[in-house]
Order: sequence, then C-alpha cells, then structure tokens
Amino acid sequence: MPDHSPTAYDVTLCVEELRAALALHGITLPSLRVDLPSFAGTYAPPAGLVALGNCNTATAHALATALRKTAAGQ
Repeated sequence: MPDHSPTAYDVTLCVEELRAALALHGITLPSLRVDLPSFAGTYAPPAGLVALGNCNTATAHALATALRKTAAGQ
C-alpha cells in the first residue's frame, strides 16, 4: 500500500487485487467494493476504506480455510 493517503484509484486497485486473490481460491464476496462514503467524511486524510460486505456461512468458511492453508504454508 502506498505511503500517502489512498486515493479512490488506490482503493479501487486494492479491491481488484483482493477480488483476484480470492478468486484464486474460488471465493467471491459479492459486496466487495470501495467504500465511497469514507472519502466524503471530515477526517483528514480520507480513510479510503474497502467494504468487504456480507457473505453466507459457506463463503466465510471457504475464506477461513484458505487463510489457514496460506498461514500453514500450503
């Protein structure tokens, strides 16, 4: 991630990178997106948040499994 405050473009790239990485594990988070309101707040610098959204338990389980495998070096 850059050393400067993230721009909407930076956060969009991050979202796309995360989407692609999740897809490698067969995981889709339908609500994954840039949280645009985080750029409209009064905080300086803008937060530039990524909204991970909601997912069902099967997707949450698949995500947890992929993270465990990665942490174990598999």
